[in-house]
This record gives sequence, structure tokens and C-alpha cells, in this order.
Amino acid sequence: MQSLASAACLALCALASLLWPGAAAAQAPQATKVGGVVTVESLTPQEREMLALANEFSVHCEQAIEKWIATSETTEDKVFSFLYFPIPRTDPAKFHTAWDALSDRDIQPIEEGLLSRSSAIAYTVLVDRFGYLPTHNQRYSQPLTGNLAVDLVNNRTKRIFGDKTGLSAARSTAPFYIQQYQRDTGEVMADLSVPVTVRGRHFGAVRIGYRPVDGR
Repeated sequence: MQSLASAACLALCALASLLWPGAAAAQAPQATKVGGVVTVESLTPQEREMLALANEFSVHCEQAIEKWIATSETTEDKVFSFLYFPIPRTDPAKFHTAWDALSDRDIQPIEEGLLSRSSAIAYTVLVDRFGYLPTHNQRYSQPLTGNLAVDLVNNRTKRIFGDKTGLSAARSTAPFYIQQYQRDTGEVMADLSVPVTVRGRHFGAVRIGYRPVDGR
């Protein structure tokens, strides 16, 4: 049984996650693409390809999470609790949740399958609506070395991506949203996100980062 002190710490973690810098300022976008493009027909062939993959990705993630709940591996309350447990000695800070081990088991294979579908894709990830990324791709989930510069590139999993682009993607309820994304590694690419809904509730989004072939 958790002590009162432990319970208080968990409550503080939850509060901190809700007040993550920039979170309050993020709003659901009114357009589905920066620049005002709002129809699938007006997208480039590559954008339509990425959208089809993201829609497929979203469905698979929704099915996986709902299966965890249906089989009692976790509960709906835990999935939507948005409690983050700090992982010691990590910078940028990393977190566990009550269900991230399930994500490591079931979501990463989905992500890896999508990565293999196009050489232009840099990442495929699931995030909750606060930008928490429980399971990154294998290439970005390498063992921590203690070298911050190396780990920033090779171990990007279990972080809360509370930047403007990350929160806009995570909180958008538009059918899709395409943004230009400058990663904290300096790389610039396109980021296409699609909402993820679990049992009728907005959980977050799937994000596909890719290198545009047409310069848009």
C-alpha cells in the first residue's frame, strides 16, 4: 500500500504535467495544415501517402489501447489519469506511466512497421494529449549512455514533448494536421498528426515526421 507521502508525490507529478510549460497556451488548430490547406484533394501525393499511413496508425493504436482495457491489463482511468512518474537522472526528463510497458510491447511494433513503408519517414510515434511519448522508435530508444549530446539524439523515448508543435499535434481534434517541425536536434521536417480516440474520448495523437520530397 502506498504511503500518504507517496500518494502526495504522485499527485504533484500529475499537477506538474498539467502545468507543463506552454501547455495552457496550446489550442486545437482551426486549419488542418499550416498555410490554410484544408482538403485532402489539395494535398501533395506525399502528404496523402503520409495521411493514409497516419490514419492506419491511429486505428491500430486505438485498437491496442482498447484491448488493454478490455483484457484488464490496465484500466480506462489509468490511461486517462495522465500521471507521470519521473525516471531518475534523466535530462531531458523522462517518465513512466501505469501503462507505458504495454506501449513498449504493443505500440513499438506498429511504429516499426510504418517506418519500413517509406524511406522519407524519420519517426512514427503515439503521444497523449499532453505530449507524453511513451514509446519511441527503436532507433530513438537506444540505451542511455550518460552523454547528454548522444542521448538527446539516440534516446528520445518517454519524454513529454511540450513544445508548440508537439502540443498542437497532441491536442488537435482536426482530421489531420500538418506542421513544419524543428526538432531539438536541429533537424527540420514535416509533422503530420491524426487524433487518437479511446472509448469515445480524445486520448492524443499519432505523429509521423517525414522529409518532404517536393519542398512544401
